[in-house]
Amino acid sequence: MAGSMGQDSLGQETLDLVDRWWRAANYLSLGQIYLRSNPLLREPLAADHTKSRLLGHWGTTPGLNFVYAHLNRVIRRDQQEMLFVAGPGHGGPAVVANAWLEGTYSEIYGQVGPDEAGMAELFRQFSYPGGIPSHAAPETPGSISEGGELGYALAHAYGSVFDNPQLITAVVIGDGEAETGPLAASWHSHNFLDPAADGAVLPILHLNGYKIANPTILARMPQEQLEQLLRGYGHEPYFVTVEDPDNTEQAHRDFAAALNNCLAGIRAIQGSRRARAEGVGGNADDGGTAAGAPGSGAAPHWPMIVLRSPKGWTGPRIVDGLQVEGTWRSHQVPLAEVRTNGAHLKQLEEWLKSYRPEELFDADGRLRPDVATNAPTGNLRMSATPHANGGLLRTPLRLPAYAAHAVDIAAPGTERISPMITLGSWIRDVISLNMENFRLFGPDETASNRLQAVYEVTDKVWQYRIDDVDEHLARSGRVLEVLSEHLCQGWLEGYLLSGRHGVFSCYEAFIHIVDSMFNQHAKWLKVHRKLPWRQPVASLNYLLSSHVWQQDHNGFSHQDPGFIDHAVNKKAEVIRVYLPPDVNTLLSVMEHCLASTDYVNIVVSGKQPSPTWLGPADAANHCRRGLGIWEFAGSEVPGEDPDVVLACAGDVPTVETVAAAELLKWGIPGLKVRVVNVVDLMRLQDVSEHPHGLPASDFDGIFTPDKPIIFAYHGYPSLIHRLAYRRTNQDGLHVRGYKEEGTTTTPFDMAMLNGIDRFQLAIDAIDRVPGLAEKHSLLRQDLQDRRIQARAHTRTHGEDPEEIRKWTLMAQKESG
Repeated sequence: MAGSMGQDSLGQETLDLVDRWWRAANYLSLGQIYLRSNPLLREPLAADHTKSRLLGHWGTTPGLNFVYAHLNRVIRRDQQEMLFVAGPGHGGPAVVANAWLEGTYSEIYGQVGPDEAGMAELFRQFSYPGGIPSHAAPETPGSISEGGELGYALAHAYGSVFDNPQLITAVVIGDGEAETGPLAASWHSHNFLDPAADGAVLPILHLNGYKIANPTILARMPQEQLEQLLRGYGHEPYFVTVEDPDNTEQAHRDFAAALNNCLAGIRAIQGSRRARAEGVGGNADDGGTAAGAPGSGAAPHWPMIVLRSPKGWTGPRIVDGLQVEGTWRSHQVPLAEVRTNGAHLKQLEEWLKSYRPEELFDADGRLRPDVATNAPTGNLRMSATPHANGGLLRTPLRLPAYAAHAVDIAAPGTERISPMITLGSWIRDVISLNMENFRLFGPDETASNRLQAVYEVTDKVWQYRIDDVDEHLARSGRVLEVLSEHLCQGWLEGYLLSGRHGVFSCYEAFIHIVDSMFNQHAKWLKVHRKLPWRQPVASLNYLLSSHVWQQDHNGFSHQDPGFIDHAVNKKAEVIRVYLPPDVNTLLSVMEHCLASTDYVNIVVSGKQPSPTWLGPADAANHCRRGLGIWEFAGSEVPGEDPDVVLACAGDVPTVETVAAAELLKWGIPGLKVRVVNVVDLMRLQDVSEHPHGLPASDFDGIFTPDKPIIFAYHGYPSLIHRLAYRRTNQDGLHVRGYKEEGTTTTPFDMAMLNGIDRFQLAIDAIDRVPGLAEKHSLLRQDLQDRRIQARAHTRTHGEDPEEIRKWTLMAQKESG
């Protein structure tokens, strides 16, 4: 047997109160799924009292209500700040029902009052046109995790308690959800939790045996094996098994005892570590549930609960001669034909009445005052906690002036600096100024992405053994590294939604691993922004490096710039994409992103030394504009139309574009070349499609309505056509970008393989400006020959030619 039960302190009066709350929540949950009128059964239930489309998920709901009722008991007893995360988000009826019972729902949504009319509206709106979703969505008070897509609840829970020492987040994990990869990795999260400075997570693994049509792995796993698994993960599991579904009193007592033990265990771990941090003693083994001998450095075994209860508990046992309760048949709507089948309608009425609503609600349909006393008060209500509405707690970051880290230049393109190394020094200062509400998340890539300067002021948090050979590991730290993009994303989402700030640094190709998690967060923000009661939260900032054009020691597997394509499918008011071309623009962009709210910001930057084009002031102006003409790089004549526009977005495409413009200036004197750099990709869209979009007149003024545009882009070429599809000069737009070519090779060879190199861009201009191909065929041939020579040099010497490796704009001008 796992963790032994402590003394049961649940008196009969308290037990009755918890049970009545549970029954009330079950009644409201059932009503949401089935009823559109007659909410308190004032008259015999008729078919037209029910909804024509029955949507929702009953199977997990009674278990969620059971847990919620018990958590309220300990919140009231201990005045404990607690957040509730419902992993089985299909149990949305439960979270909504409890928010209504606590009064929060009616406070926010005045049309859903705390009386019979409000109850009727509560029922009608659920999964109904113009109403609310069936999941624990942004519209649901107290929710930070929708749960429509499973696997993220535990990571969200841990993100919410980082730097929240007073908070306990109780997270219910469905046994179907427990089969997902992200959830399986999330069991390791406690190794990144500092008991001295962070809050705690109480995982409640709810085993009801079935998914939508199949049994679940953990529910069928022998208990001894399951206990070994959870202990191996670092938890002290307390098992609560509902042996007899009718003996709810015993279920209440068993769960109450387990919950008491878990809270005592959490406080023992925290008390020991906090006392030690304050220098007043504390046990080395962190309390009664810790692992390892004193001084072993072993991480504590955090308590958790495994609740086994029948799927669809308290629902109909048999329907049409088939078992329903305790089977997969209760997953969604156990009685599916209440409008056309009299027997089903009668069963539904008996089911509703089994909760004895007359004991729970008064003549006006209000929750009886004695039942209402199970609810905590004010912000201690889990549906009203500010930790689930993080904008209430968010304080702006103290941002250091990026100009102190910016690079002064004598002339454009003369200084070669690593943008990420310089950014690392700025983020170091961000961390130093915001030690309690900013963290850097990444899958083992902080130093690889050249941000190692942050280790001058912080370490990577780590709770298991630390060996002498290890570097920058400590029991507390502002950097969280784990080789799971899912965990980094989930932790950051929970951290942001509960009121803090952060950055997710990742290799560009592997950010795709969280495509679906990004989807869910972007959708959350889209809805969240329209709810006046939800306050703005810090933006989710992706910092992507080790990108597609830097493959010196990586290969084809590390090449995929398509996360941008995926992201721009989401609502325009949420998505921002930045491709800073050098160190100073990167600093300016990141300063803007960290100060922003309610966005997903995607920033892509290389980590290798590259030319610095703009001084600090010019970089800031360029980033404010989002794009601009680089007069220093072109050869156009003021007051005259250019002959060709060379446009670029991305650091490597910018180098090749500026170099191509130089080639054309030397080779074709008098050719009027305009160079346009795009740092804010959304500027390419029309203002009617994106808030950052350029009006048509401005776009035509920069890109011209009829001249050839050669566009070198960081990612897949089709995205530029898609963003600019409404523009006047779409037919004149020719885009070069990544086309799935290349493996481990030199940087310039990567550019050549995909056709964004300077020689190819210059050739494209010759081919597209009328008359040039005939007049300058020798130049075109020379450019082709130089491509061939550069390719041969890489094959012979294993590196790019020196004229490419050491190219600077000034050197080209001098040699010209």
